[in-house]
Amino acid sequence: VGGDLLVLLSGGASAMLAAPPDGITLEDKRQITNALLRAGADIRQLNCVRKHLSRIKGGRLALAAGRCTTLAISDVHRPPDDPGTIGSGPTVADDTTFSDALRVLDEYAIDVPGRVREYLERGASGAIDETPKPGDERLRDVAFRVIANRRTAMDAAAREAQRRGYAVRIIETPTYGEARDAGRAFATRALGELGAARRGCVIASGETTVTVRGRGRGGRNQEFVLGAAAVLAQVQRPVVVGSAGTDGVDGPTDAAGGIAFPSTPSRLERCGRRLENVLAENEAYAALARLGDLITWGPTLTNVGDVHVLLTMSP
Repeated sequence: VGGDLLVLLSGGASAMLAAPPDGITLEDKRQITNALLRAGADIRQLNCVRKHLSRIKGGRLALAAGRCTTLAISDVHRPPDDPGTIGSGPTVADDTTFSDALRVLDEYAIDVPGRVREYLERGASGAIDETPKPGDERLRDVAFRVIANRRTAMDAAAREAQRRGYAVRIIETPTYGEARDAGRAFATRALGELGAARRGCVIASGETTVTVRGRGRGGRNQEFVLGAAAVLAQVQRPVVVGSAGTDGVDGPTDAAGGIAFPSTPSRLERCGRRLENVLAENEAYAALARLGDLITWGPTLTNVGDVHVLLTMSP
């Protein structure tokens, strides 16, 4: 492996590796990122904006280094392990533009400070250098290798489940889209995959989104399992769904995710809450905390996305 600079890159680097251009503040970037997340922007759209409000993302670190090799742990699933998306691609070419970043902000009607819009408009007009594009000769001495991804996590989970005596199925297609809908779809498919298996395990992974409409608090994994709970409520055998972020952090909470059972909707009702109302208000965290069904294991210091598991057990 050649290169003068060795870059160890992990999922989550987009948020941690911040170097805004002159005139743009870290708080500007934080507010814009939060607004895009709340609006339901996907990771590619989010990173497009991040790259064009940075002095280091979108290949600019590689330009500064000249020769570099990146070893990456990927949390990117669509397209799989895309180098331009992992950590907002600080060491690879960027196929998005300043104009694309402006279109993303306009699509979601994100209110940005005037200095931010002026900066992006200057970039779109050519007054500020673009990020390096595919084929740029300045990146000829750049190497990039993915050393772990969501499949790494699923394979490890499958080995442990098999060790514990479960018949295991892995869903290869990454989960995506609105978390509560993805949870329902996963539970339905997983139960179908297992059929009448008395001790079965279905594992999937990916990264969903949450469109925040309520005033509550939660995360995509917490909404994922509450979405699945509506399906589990129709099941007449022991079954549980768990979903957690491999980085140990789910949204703006101290939980990694949560678990749900067939009894989850009725247990919520005994607490005075209806499942559909909890989801409408984005109150997954409070609801699962009340039930004692949060997964809380703390930061893992790495990230390959979210892992979802459904288990069926003998009565």
